[in-house]
Amino acid sequence: MSAATGIKYDEMLDEDGSVRPAYAEFRNWYDSQDKAWLKRQDAEAERFFRRIGITFNVYGDDAAEERLIPFDMIPRIITAREWRKLTRGIEQRVRALNAFLQDLYHRQEIIRSGRLPIHALRNNEAFLTQMIGFTPPGAVYTHIVGIDLVRTGPEEFMVLEDNARTPSGVSYMLENRETMMAMFPELFTRIPVRPVSDYPRRLARSLRACAPPAFKGSKRPVVAVLTPGIYNSAYFEHAFLADQMGAELVEGSDLRVVDGRVAMRTTCGYKAVDVIYRRVDDDFLDPLSFNKNSVLGVAGIMDVYRAGGITIANAPGTGIADDKAIYSYMPEIVEFYTGEKPILDNVPTWRCSEPDSLAYVLDNLKDLVVKEVHGSGGYGMLIGPTSSKKELAAFEEKLRARPENYIAQPTLSLSTVPIFTKEGLAPRHVDLRPFVLVSPDGIDITPGGLTRVALKKGSLVVNSSQGGGTKDSWVLDE
Repeated sequence: MSAATGIKYDEMLDEDGSVRPAYAEFRNWYDSQDKAWLKRQDAEAERFFRRIGITFNVYGDDAAEERLIPFDMIPRIITAREWRKLTRGIEQRVRALNAFLQDLYHRQEIIRSGRLPIHALRNNEAFLTQMIGFTPPGAVYTHIVGIDLVRTGPEEFMVLEDNARTPSGVSYMLENRETMMAMFPELFTRIPVRPVSDYPRRLARSLRACAPPAFKGSKRPVVAVLTPGIYNSAYFEHAFLADQMGAELVEGSDLRVVDGRVAMRTTCGYKAVDVIYRRVDDDFLDPLSFNKNSVLGVAGIMDVYRAGGITIANAPGTGIADDKAIYSYMPEIVEFYTGEKPILDNVPTWRCSEPDSLAYVLDNLKDLVVKEVHGSGGYGMLIGPTSSKKELAAFEEKLRARPENYIAQPTLSLSTVPIFTKEGLAPRHVDLRPFVLVSPDGIDITPGGLTRVALKKGSLVVNSSQGGGTKDSWVLDE
């Protein structure tokens, strides 16, 4: 695929302005509503989000204030047929990611085969030597996965990136749906939308299924959510999921190693934990194994983990699968571990660590999107077509200084869906993050996910930290 052609695919309207079948019933309902009432409902949605505290913090923001997650009340609608294809592709990719991680930390057959160069691991901070030779309980590395998808045409969904470390945003998916059902209950009687509200129950069940074998069967496994604390940008989600699952929300200071088990402090003393759903990065997880200055993790948790005394979800070291340079090899990875061609394509990617690719990227910088290999949240990236000459020149210096730190991709013509504005419906670019649960019992994909939307006209940046918002994602029932 080349750089953007200017051809855009609108998910609601076809080329002649007719409403596509997926949106037909919704559009009939929308056109029959009083526009003043819709504006009042839009304002009510904002008040609802503010009232229950759906906010996030932005790293590097001098004000360090919490921001409201912008919510758009026009749903993004996906047909049952489209979802079937997506789920096949997502499941294939998640199976491959888990097999890839198992292989990397053991025999490294993919490197022996020549399909992945050894330099992809060498000096890669996301690859943890502490995990070499160790298999997590149930052989599951990626317990919770978020696969970011973009759409460029009627049948063209592509994977933008894999979030296999600590994917966030599922609480916004759930609150978006709750908000829509509260504001427009009649819509859900007219349109058969698949539910998402049981995600916390399914998450709890999946995590319990991943408990160490020695602590299964005789009792219900104890699950806890490990958070860095109230100042973390996703703290709302950590607290929300713990509450919805009926799990304990703990910080590192609440945990300690007692008699070879990780235990949490309670009013009745310390109680052993079987599964830790950690929202703390690898480097801060255990000061005895990683960053010695960390106060966010638990001293000795890695020793307990390697001895089979606890499950950590997601497993330490899964960040190597988040690496954007590794992402560029995913077509080969999928085929190597599944024996199948990828159902979902990658976005074409140039690895700037390779001289020929770097030369191409430097020559075409104004047309490309350049990202940091370990970057996230829209930070540290360049969108060539919207950058000034000064910004392009500054980024060129960064590329020449550390080419191995970057990959580049074409500027895709992302699909658009309608948002609600004071003037009426207007198209905006979106992506989609479906959430996947993995356990020894199988792979469970929630029907829908988080749709992130670039609220600014013409913008391709959907991250909430960069001015984007969210909307409810509807998968139509059969």
